[in-house]
Amino acid sequence: MHVPDGFIDLPVSAAAGVVAAGAVAVSLRGARRELDAMNPGTDLGAGRTAPLAGLVAAFIFAVQMLNFPVAAGTSGHLLGGALAAILVGPYTGIVCMSVVLLLQGVLFADGGLSALGVNTTIMGGVTVVVAYALFRGLLKVLPKRRSSVTAATFIAALVSVPASAAAFTLVYAIGGTTDVPVGTVLTAMVGVHVLIGIGEALITAATVGAVLAVRPDLVYGARGLATPLKLRVGGELVDAAPAAAPAARPIASARPVWIAGLLTSLVLAGFVSFYASANPDGLEKVAADKGIDKNVEEHAAADSPLADYGIKDVENVRLSGGLAGSIGVGATAAVGTGLVWAVKRRRKDGTEAAAGAAAEAPAHRESV
Repeated sequence: MHVPDGFIDLPVSAAAGVVAAGAVAVSLRGARRELDAMNPGTDLGAGRTAPLAGLVAAFIFAVQMLNFPVAAGTSGHLLGGALAAILVGPYTGIVCMSVVLLLQGVLFADGGLSALGVNTTIMGGVTVVVAYALFRGLLKVLPKRRSSVTAATFIAALVSVPASAAAFTLVYAIGGTTDVPVGTVLTAMVGVHVLIGIGEALITAATVGAVLAVRPDLVYGARGLATPLKLRVGGELVDAAPAAAPAARPIASARPVWIAGLLTSLVLAGFVSFYASANPDGLEKVAADKGIDKNVEEHAAADSPLADYGIKDVENVRLSGGLAGSIGVGATAAVGTGLVWAVKRRRKDGTEAAAGAAAEAPAHRESV
């Protein structure tokens, strides 16, 4: 659903850019709290969550290269907002999505540069907010068990895709550069993206379910869902007293999950992507059928060495696409991890500075 340059006029694109920049700024602050929430009272949040955030960004980049057929002449791909929000938290999820969309636009000429704010808002912000809000709401009414997390993930991911399509229609209604009726655009966009949403839901639920099976402690959305042990007393079930945690209980390393996830992403982007559907995705198909693409502009990075997910001057299509995909996975993993590390480091430095100032204050008063 990457919106190219020319679909939305410049004033609305600029306004969307301001909205997107504000959302990212807020999310960077919120990501600090999500890092701390993974390991309250310790400094292990960044060590576990920063690499996972980079991995989530890399995995989303890889899976977005795998277009799957959804209807005659139409394909779809993962958007990833629900997956990011549930695995690493909604704020960190928006940061991950922003990294993916930025690198896709700048390096791979996928999604217009003037439309970067539009894409970040509808593909990153809307999908994350809608999916996570619905996910949390469902968990409040479902039994507290892992199967409920998977079910809520499926529904949240499914709904997030047509919600993003509806958000695009709203932006088009305000700043579209063609005169196609908004009702026509809405019906076509939501209709095809409901089908794409089914694929999104299957991929997202399978991925979250796989992580839950091996390391439920790494799933942000599954925090606090442990069901208390029940004991039968006098014929009635009562909650057992929670067992005291060991004083120095070691926290399992997330490295095996990170390595496995990164290798999977590299295989998907570097090899499996060659077999992806070549049909246009939902937005491209609707745009061509309804005439939204009349004013589409050539991408400013069309001459990039990695444009269209291929290596310039490498004639072997399989090798060209595989190398480009692998570079994209590495870049998103590095940028995503580095950005979240920087967020955590800034918070740590600020906390230490505040603690130092508080410690010096009594000494200053005593000397006076």
